Order: sequence, then structure tokens, then C-alpha cells
Amino acid sequence: MKKRLVVLTGAGISAESGIATFRDANGLWESHDVMDVASPQGWRKNPELVLDFYNQRRKNAHKAQPNQGHKALAELEADFDVRIITQNVDDLHERAGSSNVVHLHGKLFESRSTLDPNLVYTMQDWQLNVGDKCERGSQLRPNIVWFGEPVPMMELAMQETMQADIFMVVGTSLVVYPAAGLVDLVDADVPIFLVDPNLPLIRQRQNLYKYEAKASIGLP
Repeated sequence: MKKRLVVLTGAGISAESGIATFRDANGLWESHDVMDVASPQGWRKNPELVLDFYNQRRKNAHKAQPNQGHKALAELEADFDVRIITQNVDDLHERAGSSNVVHLHGKLFESRSTLDPNLVYTMQDWQLNVGDKCERGSQLRPNIVWFGEPVPMMELAMQETMQADIFMVVGTSLVVYPAAGLVDLVDADVPIFLVDPNLPLIRQRQNLYKYEAKASIGLP
């Protein structure tokens, strides 16, 4: 029986594929107030701005390709039962070949009904516009978890974390909650591997291994 390897990934692994992060010096928040483009209030205030913001993210993500970090995680499925919990909304893990991915913050290439959150649609194109409606006639919005909204996949992520035989943290600062709190759920005897050029602060413990490197170098 394969050991269960649970991997928490963040913006750093996607940044290496050319997807801009929100918090870096040239990040996405720089030209937008976060509450204008990633909150229910911003959506009510100016849906056109929000839709355009995510249209540009999709257009960019379409061009991006999985890097060696994504590919290394997919290859680990040959030896481990790999469960990826990602804070990223792109589909680079799936495109690299990972078969079990939990998206905590939603999926960039999905839209959902503003009337019924259970009506979710896979997007074939990068554009979502005002006037695009669900089958019940309500406007579609990005299927993204915005600030101030609940994180529906958090419970599953917690279950996966507590069942880990090995836990890995890749490309995340561990400052965004509730995702950052997953590390605290890892059993004391389970080894934790950190892979990041800027290693996140984490409480010292046994079996803690740190690799100060980008995902595309550290993971292989």
C-alpha cells in the first residue's frame, strides 16, 4: 500500500510558469484594490471590472505551461498516493498529470451561477462577460472563493492533511488562512518538507526538512 503524500502548494509554484502572484512586488494587487476585484462587495459595485480582471487571468493562464515542479509532483504518483491541496486557481497541476487536486480557492476555468452556487460550468474560452447566464437565467460569476466568503473545500483539505504519512509545503508563505492552518493538523510524527526560496516560518518540530529553492529545482 502506497504512503499518502499530501502537498500544500501556493502561488510560488505557478509564478515559475509565468502566472503573476498577488503579493509580489509586481503582483496583481498593485494596480487593483483587492476588495474591488476579489470580494462580493466589489462584484456588486462593478461586475464588469471583476469579470475583466479574471478574463485577463484566464488569458494569461492559457499561455502558461506546467514547470518541473508541477511535473515532479505528478511523477510522484508512481510511488505515493499523492493528494495535492492547492491555493492556486489555475489548472497547471492537472495539466502536468496530477490526478487528485483539491482547489481551496476555486477554479479559474469554471464559472458559476450567482443564483445557485451548485450550478458550476467548465469554461471552454477565457472570456466571461456581463450577460452570460446560467440555465436559470442569472448572471455567471467566476467560480473563485473571494475574500469574506467561506472556503467550501477546507473540510476535505483538513481530512486529507490529518491522514498524511508525509506532508509537503511548496511555494507558499503560510500567511493566508485558513490554508496556513493545515500545517498545525499534521501529526507530530509525520515528516514535513518545506520547498521555497523564501522559507515560511513554521514552528520547529521533529522531522522538519527545509529546501530553500524554487519548486522547479527543489522538487525534482
